Amino acid sequence: MGRFDAGLGARPGRPLRVGWMVGPGFGPVDPEVASTMKAAADALEGLGVHVEHVGIPALERDFALDVFNRLHVMEMKPAFADATRGHEGEMFKMAKTMLSLPDTSMADFIDAEQAAERLRDGYADYFSRFDALITHVLPIPAHKHGVDRFTIDGQEVDATYLQGATVPLNVTGLPGLAMRFGTSREGLPINVQIVGAWQAESTILHVASLLEGVSPVRDLFPEI
Repeated sequence: MGRFDAGLGARPGRPLRVGWMVGPGFGPVDPEVASTMKAAADALEGLGVHVEHVGIPALERDFALDVFNRLHVMEMKPAFADATRGHEGEMFKMAKTMLSLPDTSMADFIDAEQAAERLRDGYADYFSRFDALITHVLPIPAHKHGVDRFTIDGQEVDATYLQGATVPLNVTGLPGLAMRFGTSREGLPINVQIVGAWQAESTILHVASLLEGVSPVRDLFPEI
């Protein structure tokens, strides 16, 4: 992977330590999705990987989606408004939501930057003990286009909550990989997310290759 590789590519052959979690800190999660994450963890354990159910306290202290919104409204909103002016009716729900958020005050922006550092510190502590983290990508199975409100495990949320497990990577700069590992009762895909430490892409690619070899959906292909 090159001289900047901080993952298994730099130290091939050493034992792997992987944690898995669906929260707290990510918002509500559909039970089918949670079961798929557990299945992925069990599959890795069956391959001889050391696997633990974990938590990251920093994600409970600072809700990453709120941190992301406060940072990116300040950083992106003015340019985004200029780029989309005259096309407001063509924008997706997420884009409209971002533009509708109130401007971030400088005090809130500084607070959000400090929260982002706490999140990075929380992940750094986690990755001092583990090589990779397994989480969900979406808190629900694949869904229809255009839906803007969801009921997830009995809790009603808007579409922004679908980013609950992925936006922490945007805030912290961690590498991640998404792959399908399950199917809902309705036949829709459920993905897992493999997260690695900074510059440790070789680790998440290795974990993904292990899961791909035992995936219950590895032989599924789109119908033509």
